[in-house]
Amino acid sequence: MENSEAVQTSRAYKWSLREVILMALIGIGFGVIYFIMDPIYAALDAVLVPMGLHPYAIAITIGPWMMAAPLASYLLKRVGAGLIGEMLAATGEALLGGYWGVATIISGFIQGIGSELGFTLTGYKSWKLGLILSTFTGTAVTFFWSLFHDGYLQLNIGMLIGLFIVRWISVGFFAGVLVYWIVRLLEKSKLLK
Repeated sequence: MENSEAVQTSRAYKWSLREVILMALIGIGFGVIYFIMDPIYAALDAVLVPMGLHPYAIAITIGPWMMAAPLASYLLKRVGAGLIGEMLAATGEALLGGYWGVATIISGFIQGIGSELGFTLTGYKSWKLGLILSTFTGTAVTFFWSLFHDGYLQLNIGMLIGLFIVRWISVGFFAGVLVYWIVRLLEKSKLLK
């Protein structure tokens, strides 16, 4: 019995060539998407700054920047896939010349950890529940990071609540609902079989 469990555990950490290629494609594809998001964020920020609403620019746009992690986790169903996928995408964005340079990789790490945590809470057994939880854990971890990194601690409680809700909606739609639809479309197309 113990030998059977050891074999299963060993398989959980071994990646096939197909999985490695899929992970690379996720990283490259989302690296490009993340790079395209940079000017969208900048344009929105330019509109919100004069109104004193600068923090809302990231709250509104963070969802697309967090899609690689849950997509990699849900498709590959492997421990660490979300973190690796998000790190690859962030590295791709940085290499393309993204606005934040190497700091993008730090953000990718924080976002990847946040998303991965949702799947971890299910013990990597319930992927749909993990996806739902990852939208909350991703929101919570990145919001906690913003409290210190982006100076949110100086904001009033009403603004903090508003920022958290807007961030969760963005992450919930893009890194939750949209990722689920993409996975369903890929499953129906049988491209992943």
